[in-house]
Amino acid sequence: MVQAIIPVAGLGTRLRPHTFTRPKVLLHVAGKPILAHILDELRSVGIHRIVLVVGYLGDQVRAWVQERYPDLEATFVDQGDPLGNGHAIYVAREYFDEGPVLILFGDTIVRAHLPDLLARPESVAGVKVVDDPHRFGVAELDAQGYVTRLVEKPEVPPSNLAVIGLYLIRNAPLLRESLERMVRENRQQRGEYWLVDALQLMLDAGERMRPFPITHWYDCGTIEALLQANRELLTLDDPPAPLLPDAVLIPPVAVSAGAQVTRSVVGPYVSVGPGARISGAVVRDSIVHPGATIEEAVVTSTVIGEGARIGPVSE
Repeated sequence: MVQAIIPVAGLGTRLRPHTFTRPKVLLHVAGKPILAHILDELRSVGIHRIVLVVGYLGDQVRAWVQERYPDLEATFVDQGDPLGNGHAIYVAREYFDEGPVLILFGDTIVRAHLPDLLARPESVAGVKVVDDPHRFGVAELDAQGYVTRLVEKPEVPPSNLAVIGLYLIRNAPLLRESLERMVRENRQQRGEYWLVDALQLMLDAGERMRPFPITHWYDCGTIEALLQANRELLTLDDPPAPLLPDAVLIPPVAVSAGAQVTRSVVGPYVSVGPGARISGAVVRDSIVHPGATIEEAVVTSTVIGEGARIGPVSE
């Protein structure tokens, strides 16, 4: 049975001020929190055993998952010091089963055909061709198409195949051993342990890993990336727009149940969270978080935080 490991302990510094009070995985994009996109994908293919590595504002993640996904067998592990994504997987190693481990990074949304990926007999790394591989971990392949080298943010990239934070590891005991060796030998880069270094130890020990091409991959690590992910996911999913008697909705938009939209034009590319209120406004290319209020304003290309208010100042 496949078990999923999701590191969600990041501070989200590039998403401040929104992450001062909410963990970044609970920020909304295309109608629901980032983490909901990930968990819904897993649940759709029958993966119910999840280990979430939490840290900053981890109590919120725990409470949200337990309330929204009571059917999941969710285990929560505290990372402690945030020492990189490799360290996050390292602290979860005691919870590995003997079966396959599916690793998904919590600040990215991947739309892949998971049944195809899970059917692969060998370990798999999700990859995407990118224009600027310096910014990512990069995979190098041999003539047979196997991954031979993984390098995190290289100065001289060996290829333009970015590894995007999705891995199926068939040999969980070897992954555990490699993570422990990485920490024991203090294999850090720039003060952090990177998962690709532990995976490279696995490859050096004989693990066979194939690339798995990913078309739809959405980084959610910055405000600009969050808005871009919102545009692309709304376009991809094209959720049905509710019929509102006193508003104009321009698809694609996602308006949550419980949101109030009156005398306004909303869209395209707008996500409105539950409990939000929009009145007398024009809103486009924006994310409106739960409980936010927009009155008599024009809002474009903006992330409106939870409970925030935009509009006339009362005397």
